[in-house]
Amino acid sequence: MTAPTRTPEQTPGSTALVRLVAGREISTRLRDKNFIVGVVLTVVLLVGILGFQVALNSGGGEESRLAVVGDSAQLGPAVEAQGEAVGLDVAVVELADEAAARQALEDEDVDGALLAGARPELLLNDRDSTMEAVVGAAVSGVAISQQLAEAGVDLSAVPEVEVTSLQGDDDAAEQQQVLVAIIGVAMLYGLLILFGQFVAQGVVEEKASRVVELLLATMRPWQLLAGKIIGLGVLGLAQIVLIGAIAVGGALAFDLVAVPGDLIGTVVSVIAWFVLGYALYAAVFAMAGSLVSRQEDLGSVLTPMILLLVVGFFIGIQAAAEPSGTLAVVTSYVPGLSPLVMPVRQAAGEAAVWEVALAVVLMLIAIAAAVRVGGRIYAGALLRTSGKTKLRDAMRGGRG
Repeated sequence: MTAPTRTPEQTPGSTALVRLVAGREISTRLRDKNFIVGVVLTVVLLVGILGFQVALNSGGGEESRLAVVGDSAQLGPAVEAQGEAVGLDVAVVELADEAAARQALEDEDVDGALLAGARPELLLNDRDSTMEAVVGAAVSGVAISQQLAEAGVDLSAVPEVEVTSLQGDDDAAEQQQVLVAIIGVAMLYGLLILFGQFVAQGVVEEKASRVVELLLATMRPWQLLAGKIIGLGVLGLAQIVLIGAIAVGGALAFDLVAVPGDLIGTVVSVIAWFVLGYALYAAVFAMAGSLVSRQEDLGSVLTPMILLLVVGFFIGIQAAAEPSGTLAVVTSYVPGLSPLVMPVRQAAGEAAVWEVALAVVLMLIAIAAAVRVGGRIYAGALLRTSGKTKLRDAMRGGRG
């Protein structure tokens, strides 16, 4: 039975057909419970990571309350300064007498009580070596200062030590950027594999169910391929943008980053590399999927692409430790590997603008080649539903 022919007036334009296929792919995945559950789990995992980081940061900042009876004007600031020096946040509470201090300890309103005088005494419910050291250093410092002042020593002439960090705050900010880039690359790696497999599985499903024969009666193979890639790409882009928005919003809301602008720049870089990586791998995964007619055979043709992604992911992780190393530099230019390596080098500040531009140009060339060659193989193998199709036969069919 031959497919009904359409007049030019009845045939939709190329753009409309591509948009139609893309919309079909989006609606199909949005009705897929497994896809929705995967998105929700990814978001929950990200929120959990943010919550863990918040708890970790707040855990080290617990405040200790110290009651001071007596010379609180000098002892209070001295104790707070000593606590800050060792990373202990001490809040000083001034009380009128020893009875009030002991009552505050019994009520657990304070963690300790310092009774100032000729022989200072520190009262604690439980032994706390850190608190003992902080209070002891503060009391000694105040006593020495008083004795020197009584002896006529001008303490204002004592020079203050100026501290200069050779690495500075930029180093901490850079480490944060690299950490964000590693998390982003891990997400990118997972999404590239996930949506690449979606493309390949969709191709095999259409071949196995003969749906592709009906579709090709109204459109060309490249329109079907373009619509499939664009539709799933929109979903993938929306998912990684959602992840990025939650990560940036959570990090800013909970003050987890030192330089917000650098964080946003790193996230935008990861998203941009996802677009390039997806365009390349989607075309290759679609081509690979068109070579087989059963889901059981899909793993054998997808293995080389998945292995390439795995290699790129591990090189990206290694690049975090040595972003200027030969392996990281060379692979950051290799199409297919660059989306997983270059974002880490950019976050570490080891990639010049011309290097990023060169990697992007090489990726665009690779994408154009993959779309051209992959599209020809896709067109030549799409209607071959008997077992595996050889690349040579698919190429020949694509020319016909």
